[in-house]
Amino acid sequence: MRRRGGTCQGARAAWRRRHPGAAHPDRRGDTAALRELFDAARADDWSEFVADCAKYRAEIAREIEKKKFTLAELEEEEQSLDRLQRWHRTLRSRDVFESPASKEADRELAACGADLGRFAELVYQAVHA
Repeated sequence: MRRRGGTCQGARAAWRRRHPGAAHPDRRGDTAALRELFDAARADDWSEFVADCAKYRAEIAREIEKKKFTLAELEEEEQSLDRLQRWHRTLRSRDVFESPASKEADRELAACGADLGRFAELVYQAVHA
């Protein structure tokens, strides 16, 4: 059950932490338990993604507070958002059952884009002042 990036291994470990002493579901043939395992792995993925979105938004807030309105800083923040968007697409492709946690991730990614838009406006105003 190895998959790219150790996804199933991580899910297996998460399931064992939640169910100490229980037989592992892929040995029992328990479909519901396997689904729980899958959902737990996706929830962990989305949680990590949302945490990175929060870091990104905090970084933009710090740049605004410092009034660091340069084109170089804007380009750096655009690259960071591109990385978040690529990661979101990768997670979305793995989340075949559309985990409830994906909805929060969608909202957070949209908020990151909005924050970057506000920052870009401030940069353009500063550059053209």
